[in-house]
Amino acid sequence: MKQFDYLIVGAGLFGSMFAYKATQKGKRCLVIDKNNHIGGGCYTERVCGINVHKYGPHIFHTSNKEVWDFVNSLVPFNGFVNSPVACYKGKLYNLPFNMNTFHQLWGVETAEEAQEIINKQRAPFLHIENPANLEEQALKLAGRDIYETLIKGYSEKQWGMKATEIPAFVIRRLPFRFEYNNNYFNDTYQGIPEGGYTQMFEKLLDGVEVRLSTNYFEDRKFFDNLADRVVYTGQIDAFFDYCFGELDFRSLRFEHEVLEGVKDFQGNAVVNYTEADIPFTRCIEHKHFEFGQQPDTVITREYPQAWTKGAAPYYPINNERNNKLYSKYAELASKRRDVIFGGRLAEYKYYDMHQIIEKVLHMEIE
Repeated sequence: MKQFDYLIVGAGLFGSMFAYKATQKGKRCLVIDKNNHIGGGCYTERVCGINVHKYGPHIFHTSNKEVWDFVNSLVPFNGFVNSPVACYKGKLYNLPFNMNTFHQLWGVETAEEAQEIINKQRAPFLHIENPANLEEQALKLAGRDIYETLIKGYSEKQWGMKATEIPAFVIRRLPFRFEYNNNYFNDTYQGIPEGGYTQMFEKLLDGVEVRLSTNYFEDRKFFDNLADRVVYTGQIDAFFDYCFGELDFRSLRFEHEVLEGVKDFQGNAVVNYTEADIPFTRCIEHKHFEFGQQPDTVITREYPQAWTKGAAPYYPINNERNNKLYSKYAELASKRRDVIFGGRLAEYKYYDMHQIIEKVLHMEIE
């Protein structure tokens, strides 16, 4: 008889949610993570009394009341509304694209005026039936002003290639809001856990054995023998020893800075920098996520970078080459009845937090 029912590789959102639900059903779980903390990319660390999102901002949003009620049963969420600002050549623009943005670009005041300008700028590109890249797609959808000011530089930094080389699907839909509304999301519920995300993971993993700074691949046979089944949330290609080759990701580098005696650095939680000449894509001021009034502040600049084996993978690159490669790994995974593959890395799919929670809440755990 094995010591555990489930060995869960990864203490991020999928792994922690699975451990929570399995434990509720009386299952014995062991969670291991190569990091020295729980929470995966959602991990928050308290600095100067401020909960710092160490791996980039995570704003929880959902229209699913079941999911919203569940996360609030763990820890109360505040009413933070994500309203990022874009900076281009020293001028600020509201996001997402809405009447405030259009007024800042062109001085227009009505939806009709904004639509007229957008339609006029789109017209030269409407003949492109099947846009071959992000540039053609964005010009067809938004016209030149929005593309040049708010899309081109940011996208090229984010993906590490020219806009003419980025696949069109990356920006297949551009939301336009012809009203003065800076709420980035359309979901019914939105917020940040009061006290940061780490305490939410502590609640999920309460009563579960967790071993941190523990790498599954350093003694895989030993860990596999501890449990009847494995829940794997890491890179799927790594699980199968890269037998078909490596999947591609984009990575990120974060520069955190404590500004002592600075009560407010930028007046907003998230400011995007859309110029190509500025190497980071956005600057985060963490205190604004929880309406903080601390005498100091903490900011983080986010630098996209190429991924290499051993670096942290953040965004799957779901182009044709990678999707075909992933399908081969997915076929191998489907034959492994002893392993459950879940999460962004194991499924090579971009998930928002609420999607992971909803998925695990509805899983049948044997």
